[in-house]
Amino acid sequence: MKAWYLLYCKPRGEARAQQNLALQEIETYIPTYPEEKKHNGKVTVRRVSLFPSYLFIHFDPQVTSVSRVHNTRGVIRIVGCKELMTPIDEAVISAIKAREHKWISELLPETSTNEEVPPVQSGDKVKFVEGPFAELEGIFQEKNGEKRCYVLFDIMGKQQRVSVERSSVKLAG
Repeated sequence: MKAWYLLYCKPRGEARAQQNLALQEIETYIPTYPEEKKHNGKVTVRRVSLFPSYLFIHFDPQVTSVSRVHNTRGVIRIVGCKELMTPIDEAVISAIKAREHKWISELLPETSTNEEVPPVQSGDKVKFVEGPFAELEGIFQEKNGEKRCYVLFDIMGKQQRVSVERSSVKLAG
């Protein structure tokens, strides 16, 4: 049965892996978010991978050989693929896609709210209040620019570092 799986790629190799998997008619998905850059007084917005070096693939291991996927140029391995492959719940993929669509439609609105965000220290337990990770808890690691921060949380049995909007997390309590 077709399901979503997480694929680990060579550094900055998600696009290459995606192209090569598309040639094999394997559906792929790379979640992105808009990132604002200022250069010489000019503001540009570009789409950046939400999970660098990772992409999601949708295929049936009974139909398409797992070794064929592993041997695809740009691919390192399917995450969680030792003895039993771990499929990802369709709801998780749908939530990520919905959040990505919201980011794109909003194209980084200015945060003009007067609501103060309480200071968070490195190592504090935080909870996601919106987005694809809503209701999940993680550990605040550090700030990443003015509006973003790094949060560590467990996904598929491993601790992952994710860059998120600072406003999407609050102190857990």
